[in-house]
Amino acid sequence: VSNAGVGMAGPLECQSLAAMQSLMDTNFFGLVRLVKEVLPDMKRRRGGHIVVISSIMGLQGIVFNDIYSASKFAVEGFCESLVVQALRFNVAISLVEPGPVMTEFETKLYEEAERADYSRTDPETAEIFTNVYLRNSRDVFTSLGQTPEDIAEHTLRVIEAARPPFRHQTNVAYTPMAALKHADPSGALITDAFYKLVFKYDAVLRFGLR
Repeated sequence: VSNAGVGMAGPLECQSLAAMQSLMDTNFFGLVRLVKEVLPDMKRRRGGHIVVISSIMGLQGIVFNDIYSASKFAVEGFCESLVVQALRFNVAISLVEPGPVMTEFETKLYEEAERADYSRTDPETAEIFTNVYLRNSRDVFTSLGQTPEDIAEHTLRVIEAARPPFRHQTNVAYTPMAALKHADPSGALITDAFYKLVFKYDAVLRFGLR
């Protein structure tokens, strides 16, 4: 089970390349190093199961989570490319894709975001992040967040499955988001929906979540 991860949220201009590279080294290359270590023996034994804790953000990018989403997209692409070869050797790969999870990981991330220096971006972007994104994020976590125990139960079901799924989303509230993306390959539908939720109907979004 690959579960190592770090988070990053905020305006792109305020994040250093060194911090981005460090995140990718943990979230993506940490997984790659683990798979390189265990896969050869699994192939020799012609049996095994690699379970990767991914994220719904590996399926759909979320505003102000550019680098974190990129790392999870990399995880998804890596596993999607590898799974066909692995199946040839009777090795299963499963991606567990949670939405928001209520842990110290998230609490620390948002506390750091509230204290950060946003002088390297324009005032309008800083205002959107601090007064729209962070405020909405609290409502999302309060209404849709899962406990670590819930994610553990989902992961256990994936591990014990007779035919392990390749992808397993833990939060049905995010199913429509994934469906919107697949419904329109041009990307216009999901982009328009998110734009309106963030910039036009954010009050309705917050009310609905509450």
